[in-house]
Amino acid sequence: FPSDIIEAELFGAEKGAYTGALERRIGRFELASSGTLFLDEVGDLPLEIQLKLLRVLQEKTITRLGGNEAIPVSFRLICATNASLEDCVKAGTFRQDFYFRINVFPIHLKPLRERLEDILIFAHHFLEEYGTSFGKNIGGFSEESKRLLLSYSWPGNIRELRNAMERAIVLESQKLIQADNLPIHSSLVSAEMTFLEHLPKNYEDARSLFEKLFIKRSYVLNNGNVSAVARDTGI
Repeated sequence: FPSDIIEAELFGAEKGAYTGALERRIGRFELASSGTLFLDEVGDLPLEIQLKLLRVLQEKTITRLGGNEAIPVSFRLICATNASLEDCVKAGTFRQDFYFRINVFPIHLKPLRERLEDILIFAHHFLEEYGTSFGKNIGGFSEESKRLLLSYSWPGNIRELRNAMERAIVLESQKLIQADNLPIHSSLVSAEMTFLEHLPKNYEDARSLFEKLFIKRSYVLNNGNVSAVARDTGI
């Protein structure tokens, strides 16, 4: 949003404060008074808005656009960002004093790829949510789709997982979510496809090549110790 729109949204505005302001507008700070205000992607706020937020946090008052009255506010502020605010401060895109003011009790959330135990929990939650919305009774996930969900890196975290599940449920016609309907492509699947593309078409030739590669890999891992290779491979 442009700075003036963000300012009106947060601080509110008096009637006639800007073109189209036909009545008084109550801002988010006033609405959150005695409650909690959540600012998502706080790292994207313009510098001039950061300064005004800093003043609110220090003085515990706000002034609506076009007004002169200092209105007391009391709220709990929770901020979220996907950027490193320390790096933003160094780059000059985030005020250091504002960073110190909001960095009272930081909570670091690991990315989804580092929380494998959560992926299927969230996936089942979205399955139930969208299944109800779309009137579909889908009981769960195929083993292949589970493997794909757990092997994918999820750069978009929860939002990407939610979108992937919504698409899969729209497309799915079976009782379980199939991997083909998930709009993701894991590095594991990519490696498998690359390997399969280079295998001979004849089964015996392909098996022979795989055995050679398998033994060679063990030979390298064991630094040429043939006894260790025999032990590890069972050959």
